[in-house]
Amino acid sequence: MPSKKNAAHEPTPSAAATTQSSTAAAASVSPTQLKPASTAASTAAAKSTPANWDKVLQNIYQYYMSETPQRTKLIDVFLVFIAVVGALQFLYCILAGNYPFNAFLSGFGATVGQFVLTISLRIQTTAANKTDFPKVSPERAFADYVVCSLILHFFCVNFIN
Repeated sequence: MPSKKNAAHEPTPSAAATTQSSTAAAASVSPTQLKPASTAASTAAAKSTPANWDKVLQNIYQYYMSETPQRTKLIDVFLVFIAVVGALQFLYCILAGNYPFNAFLSGFGATVGQFVLTISLRIQTTAANKTDFPKVSPERAFADYVVCSLILHFFCVNFIN
């Protein structure tokens, strides 16, 4: 049995064959094949890219505003609010310190948990997902959301100690 030192330095036959074939393939490529395509066409495509992104984002915004029900928009605004509160809590923890660490963990855990519960409510009440939740009415989904939110906040308040 060969020692491990010698096995690490000896190339395997497949690696040697791969190295030889890649150098042969690189040698067979002509310099004209490596030349980039027309620079005028690539420059024009690069200049039109920001305008395309602007139109894409505008189209997404217009579709969202026209096709999304008011109830879902309200849930989305609350999700943005929760995300901002969580970011502010984390920023405060970094800048000012986390002296009552249980309070930080409890507050941040409540924020993340409420965000997850709200995403769940949004998924269950969206009209496109009616086939995934045939037995769950929007009223039942909201009742589940309220009960789970109360349980979440009960544990968070008790975690503060």
